[in-house]
Amino acid sequence: MAKASSQTYQWQGLDRKGNKAKGEIIGTSIALIKAELRKQGVTKPKVKKKSAPLFGLGGAKRSKITPGDIAIFSRQLATMMKAGVPLVSAFEIVADGLDNANLRDLVLDIKSEVEGGNSLANSIRKKPEHFDELFCNLVDAGEQSGALETMLDRIATYKEKTEALKAKIKKALNYPIAVVIIAIVVTMILLIKVVPTFEDLFAGFGAELPAFTQFVINISEVVQEWWFVWLIFIFAFGYAFKQAKARSPGFNHTLDRLILKLPIIAPIMHKAVVARFARTLATTFSAGVPLVEALESVAGATGNYVYQTAVLKVQADVSTGTQLQTSMRSVNIFPAMAVQMVAIGEESGALDTMLDKVACYYEEEVDNAVDGLTSLMEPLIMSVLGVLVGGLIIAMYLPIFQMGNAI
Repeated sequence: MAKASSQTYQWQGLDRKGNKAKGEIIGTSIALIKAELRKQGVTKPKVKKKSAPLFGLGGAKRSKITPGDIAIFSRQLATMMKAGVPLVSAFEIVADGLDNANLRDLVLDIKSEVEGGNSLANSIRKKPEHFDELFCNLVDAGEQSGALETMLDRIATYKEKTEALKAKIKKALNYPIAVVIIAIVVTMILLIKVVPTFEDLFAGFGAELPAFTQFVINISEVVQEWWFVWLIFIFAFGYAFKQAKARSPGFNHTLDRLILKLPIIAPIMHKAVVARFARTLATTFSAGVPLVEALESVAGATGNYVYQTAVLKVQADVSTGTQLQTSMRSVNIFPAMAVQMVAIGEESGALDTMLDKVACYYEEEVDNAVDGLTSLMEPLIMSVLGVLVGGLIIAMYLPIFQMGNAI
């Protein structure tokens, strides 16, 4: 039988002094809420479900739950647990401070599961769309070892570092893409709206136009006639790309290989994947997960098919007794610095510490590379914009300049 989800209810009644009182309360049913109110000394309670705000105005926002939201939730829960707050009470405190209604409902659903006698690991396993297998396994390890608050703190750090790394990669890619799209839109507007005005003006000159001007006018005529075809093509390409990425493993594998070969972007992606590999392995291994099992979780967390295949090869080698650093060197994809640090960790018995240092080093490398790329792209993009817009303007004014020289 499906468990009822928590919702917000409005209530009113008489307090212990006989005065009218009202408020809001979160619960799973009206009957249970009335029982809770009576325990609090409220008599003649009237309870009704809180109505949805008109046009979605007011109340908590129902935004999509993102991995960043889960990272924040993990940190808040870890902080509460380390402060000595009981787990169920920690859920209530965290839920009260959330603006995202969907996230609040998720937290309260997990709280209800835990109150019902389920472990935290089993409770979050029922929400696989928000908590991956690695997250659940780490929580399970924390509960089994009796150090849940420590494990939650490690998970929170892991999620924060992972999301910060993703944000850096998006920063490196989104800025130039956004500027290029704006440049294309501005160029299309000039070709469709501005150039035809000059073309009508030039028609009255009765003279042959410069080759560059005629070239731009020809492009403008093609764009005016076929712009809708290009627009349909762009939308169709975007839709096809999105569907292929969502449904085709082969397409994603090819895309992963291509990304690791792109100039400028490839070094950043390599460093980002190595950082994610080291961070995930450090977290799982320090949690007491055996190395072979940890590598299986790490393979899926790398986020790249090439590295996933390599990590699974490493796992197979380690399961037969090969040292981790030897296997990493044999797949010939991990940087020499990362392999050397792992070797030192294995020899000193501090593998998790050295992996953490590797993760920190490559996360900083990604940060520096992204900043460098942004600094490099800004003048380059401005130059491209200048050539596009400036070229169109020069092409339109060139016949006017020639007329002035002729006079």
